Amino acid sequence: MKQAMTDPGLQSTGLADIQGRLLLIKIVVLIIVGLLVVRLWQLQVRDGTYYRNLAHDNRTRSILLHPVRGLIYDRNGMLLAKNVPSFNLYVQLSDVPDREALMGKLVELLSLDKSELNKKIQTPEMETPIRLKKGVSLKEAAIVESHRLDLPGVVIRPEFQRNNPQGVYAAHVLGYVGAASEEQLAREEFQGLPPGSVIGQYGVERIYERTLRGRAGRKLIEVDALGHEKHLISVDKPQVGHDVHLTLDFRLQKLAEDLLGEEAGAIVVLDPQTGELLALASRPSFDPNALSRGLRADEWNTILQDTRHPLTNRAIQGQYPPGSTFKIIMATAALETQAIGLTETVRCGGKFRFGNRTFRDWKKYGHGAVDLHKAITDSCDVYFYRLGDRMGVETIAAYAKQFGLGARTGIELPAEATGLVPTPEWKRQTQGEPWYPGETISVAIGQGAVTVTPLQMAKVIAMIGNNGRSVHPHVVRGIRERDGEWIQKWAPTPESALALRPPQLEAIQKALAAVVTEGTAPRARSSIVTIAGKTGTAQVVSLRHKSEEDTPKRFRDHAWFVAYAPFEHPRIAVAVLLEHMGHGGSAAAPLAKQLIEAYVSYGVDEKDGTQASRTFPSHKPMKQGTRVHG
Repeated sequence: MKQAMTDPGLQSTGLADIQGRLLLIKIVVLIIVGLLVVRLWQLQVRDGTYYRNLAHDNRTRSILLHPVRGLIYDRNGMLLAKNVPSFNLYVQLSDVPDREALMGKLVELLSLDKSELNKKIQTPEMETPIRLKKGVSLKEAAIVESHRLDLPGVVIRPEFQRNNPQGVYAAHVLGYVGAASEEQLAREEFQGLPPGSVIGQYGVERIYERTLRGRAGRKLIEVDALGHEKHLISVDKPQVGHDVHLTLDFRLQKLAEDLLGEEAGAIVVLDPQTGELLALASRPSFDPNALSRGLRADEWNTILQDTRHPLTNRAIQGQYPPGSTFKIIMATAALETQAIGLTETVRCGGKFRFGNRTFRDWKKYGHGAVDLHKAITDSCDVYFYRLGDRMGVETIAAYAKQFGLGARTGIELPAEATGLVPTPEWKRQTQGEPWYPGETISVAIGQGAVTVTPLQMAKVIAMIGNNGRSVHPHVVRGIRERDGEWIQKWAPTPESALALRPPQLEAIQKALAAVVTEGTAPRARSSIVTIAGKTGTAQVVSLRHKSEEDTPKRFRDHAWFVAYAPFEHPRIAVAVLLEHMGHGGSAAAPLAKQLIEAYVSYGVDEKDGTQASRTFPSHKPMKQGTRVHG
């Protein structure tokens, strides 16, 4: 048996078996090693660049640096729109493992609106951070920093926030800014802007968005596992936007808005020689700072549903019957077409019979024998009824359009309205009906379908004061670099002039001056400057046999007054429109007088056209008084 165990044949067979197994193991090991080598080659050589970049991106992040917006100044260098430091709360969704947990923590720590927060956090993952809140307080910033480990992906970034230091004043001109919506970012003008970019949404901020915006920059930072910044690697600094200088004189703007007070209406003040807007006031107004900070959905809806429409710029968007201010255009058309002579008189007995309808004058028993001068001075309706009948609506429309009615003035503000100059063709196209001659009679005194904006009427009265020469109303004086170099300055463009002969034009001008000295606007009479103007009372609804006191305010007439001064050499033109305030002579004329006196007493530097440093006299509050028809 021992021999069998020590048999060399058997030993050789066992050894061969072990050696075979060892060889198999070696082959397997070699194959595994070979596979590892191949894989390492793939990872480090073939795909090495890809994985190095991926690793780099996991520890570095490119951060958008929003540019600082340009500033906005008035004509005298007063700052109207600036930027103030602010802390904003952002989240990088790619660094957030549990969005629900993060949302709960943010609501608990910062009392954020859960529904609004949910909309932002539940959006698809984006490469750029999402802004959760603007204007984070120092206390809130400290809370976030003290809970960094509980808030992965959440960072506080110092940025600039738009601020209007003058508050609500000039809000409709300046406008406000806000985050660009998805719809806006899809437009060609905003192509390339990243989500969350702040853009102008209204007013000058909107129209001059490209000028004010500047150019964004970027910085490359190193972040930790929670997405918090650790080190700064490189910076491409943003480029500040250019500054915009307006034609507005803020002190005149403030006075105009204070005179309007809580009443709905508009005041336009312009230089009849250059077309520069010195004031463009609209009430009620809104707080541009609140809108620039950002409102909740319910707050925004409250503004939109406000029946007083505070976002409407009544100076350029309000469309009103011009009332008796339209008689300026009627007189011009009548003289030029020779529908009536300067000295020809018309008998006014208080009413005008046309077909089966009677059109009444504002003065019950009439004005007696009336020529053009008296018709304008006393605002005789019957005189202009007859002129309308003689000329026809198409002639009236042609001259109204010569004054710029029925078309935008081209002012650099959004959504300017055109108003309406009715014609038979317009009525056929819009209503499918013929024009009736009786409608012309209403149009002749600025009623019926004709509508205008306060800016258009300011342009009309400026043309009369400027001897028929038209001006292009504008609100921007120029664009400047932050270092003071002018990039662009406003240059006048050729405007058409009325083909009105000097004797006829002079007659209309003298009649407008008499409106103040002896006619329907005695409350516009000034002891320091000669004022020429025209009152207007625009009927809202027809209310027969009802006194103003018995009429609900929303049904009362609109009050107009348009004027220029000084009469000898006009430097200022004014249009005042007060909604539902009755007669222009008693409600609107005193406001125009205060604005004109303030401007004249304020003084102008003849060298550069800027205002002197004197302050405006105190204004008188608007009050009810003796009613004078316009």
